[in-house]
Amino acid sequence: MKKNVGTYLLMVSTLVLSFMFVQPATQASADGSVILKFGTMVGIPKPLTGAQNPIRGIDGGGLPWVISSAQGILTAAGKLNVEVKGLVLDPNDPTVIARGLAGQNPISSFRVTVSCLTMDGGVMNVATDPFPATTGPASSGGGNAQISTSVDLPHPCIAPIIFVTSPGGAWFSITGN
Repeated sequence: MKKNVGTYLLMVSTLVLSFMFVQPATQASADGSVILKFGTMVGIPKPLTGAQNPIRGIDGGGLPWVISSAQGILTAAGKLNVEVKGLVLDPNDPTVIARGLAGQNPISSFRVTVSCLTMDGGVMNVATDPFPATTGPASSGGGNAQISTSVDLPHPCIAPIIFVTSPGGAWFSITGN
């Protein structure tokens, strides 16, 4: 009986010690954990343009946009990588067509805004600095952009949404499909 109690105490002690040493490593790796990985975004449809239907306090761009493809990743530590291709004004929208901008990106820089819900139920929107975007029609590479940066996120960042915006902050595309 004494031998079993000794073995049991040794096992429990080993288990407790292993948790003590594993916990800090788990906590450290949590900061670099992926909180959002996406392979698609949607351009802003006409009903969401302008200020009438903001999402998390962010107004839509003034005209509808479409996007060919997008991908990105966001970590809990705030490391952000986003790549968009073919983010251009909607080639089928009558207002865009009338302005002669159908299927084109007339803007030479975009921003990314990360929107998080906070622990107190509020919204925190964190925008990057502007980064270069190619102009012109999507068929010639217009609307392509890539950013790799870090942002200061609340901890935790609950239900993150990624927006690609104008330099002024109006959104053109958002995570989703």
